[in-house]
Amino acid sequence: IIPGWNEAFGAAIGGHTPTEWLSFMIFWAMNIFIIYRGMDLLRKVENWAAPFVLLMTAILLVWILYQAGGVGFLLNEPGKFQTFGEFWPIFIPSLTAMIGFWATLSLNMPDFTRFGKSQREQVIGQTVALPTTMVVFAAMGVLITSAAVIVFPNANAAELWDPVKLVGQFSQPLVVAVSMFTIVVATLSVNIAANVVSPANDFANAFPKLISFSTGGLITGIIGILMQPWRLLADPSGYIFSWLLGYSGGLGSIAGVLIADYWIFRKKDLNLGDLYRTSGSYSGWNWRAVLATFLGCFFAWIGLIIPVFRPLYDYAWFVGFGVSFFVHLALMHAFPPVRVHLHPQ
Repeated sequence: IIPGWNEAFGAAIGGHTPTEWLSFMIFWAMNIFIIYRGMDLLRKVENWAAPFVLLMTAILLVWILYQAGGVGFLLNEPGKFQTFGEFWPIFIPSLTAMIGFWATLSLNMPDFTRFGKSQREQVIGQTVALPTTMVVFAAMGVLITSAAVIVFPNANAAELWDPVKLVGQFSQPLVVAVSMFTIVVATLSVNIAANVVSPANDFANAFPKLISFSTGGLITGIIGILMQPWRLLADPSGYIFSWLLGYSGGLGSIAGVLIADYWIFRKKDLNLGDLYRTSGSYSGWNWRAVLATFLGCFFAWIGLIIPVFRPLYDYAWFVGFGVSFFVHLALMHAFPPVRVHLHPQ
């Protein structure tokens, strides 16, 4: 759109041009601004962003399939794996990585469902709306990427999964502008909902006298910069098979404790008032949960250190979930916590 923009402020710094760093910081500031304004603004952004992104993606899908001559090319494409033995070692780590990707929302979904007007409303939203939209988006992503290989034969096929690289194949300024705006809206809405709201709430709940939800969002943003996310995206294979796999092991361990405690041990029976009392039934640390989480992470990640246990790492989420689930349940039965009800319901 702007000729010479990439070189506008000099040579690259740390592998990225100054304009890329500037764009990153502007996008970071947009995230912080929305989260700083609170959940009301976020709700408004999500309400119009979702249908807008779906519509624009559908338009791109129709156009690129038309240019590629339909979906026949995809149906006729031979498989990349000739045997089950070739397929399975790739499928399982990929599946685990994708579970890790979605495990974030599975744990912090209450940050959003608590605004539901009824239990029925949130159940319908999670069981009907979420799976269907994600299946549609995933299918469109596969079709668009596959068709792009046909439509843009001179492009690097290994990069066309990246929407930014795909948009770079267009030459019309208006098309590029609209496409990039759509990418920004999609990334902004997903990033805040999946990656910012939960830790912002965690910081605020851990130190309520010192940290508000908005301040928690700012802290999350600073940590996000310190994590250097551009390094993760620089290597898609490392991002999927290293970062997401390890990430899933930790989240699976947490999920195992939560499900074992609430659904199995307590049978969905909680003293609601004591959840908010410093001297109630749930005050202090539950060492059983901490130990179970630690052991879940240990067995999920041990494959990173000892090669013979590498298969455990490929199943990191399942291993972390299973170990923490059964360990927590066993410890809660062997050493049941003292139930204290100092206040009436």
